[in-house]
Amino acid sequence: MNRLLLMNGPNINLLGKREKEIYGAFTLQTIEEKITELVEEYGGKLDCFQSNHEGELIDHLHQANEKSYDGIIFNPAAYTHTSIALRDAITAIDTPVIEVHISNVHKRETFRHQSMLAAVCYGQIVGFGMDSYRLAALAFLNK
Repeated sequence: MNRLLLMNGPNINLLGKREKEIYGAFTLQTIEEKITELVEEYGGKLDCFQSNHEGELIDHLHQANEKSYDGIIFNPAAYTHTSIALRDAITAIDTPVIEVHISNVHKRETFRHQSMLAAVCYGQIVGFGMDSYRLAALAFLNK
């Protein structure tokens, strides 16, 4: 059975309310429901976690090995561009992480072009809206 963790960073809890022209009108709850359905179709289990606090995200990454996750789908949001601590946490675990973003960060402000995490992740998927999460889940489920 595939056991996956879906993690989302700061402000993702405001999806559907903020910057709809960039992020769309869907909510975090919709993402969690859709990806849970997909993972269950493959006989897997999905745990979901969102936090606006870097330390809580790090704690969840640290727990990944002991919880025997097969993969982590992670939208670190703005921490993508600033957090060496999240990078170090990903490096410290054995569980592969796919970094996802709803928008194409490479078409946005210059400061969003650099990911502190991409080099230590299994992969990166950007710019496909809610499907960025779906593609990451499929990458793990079809592995």
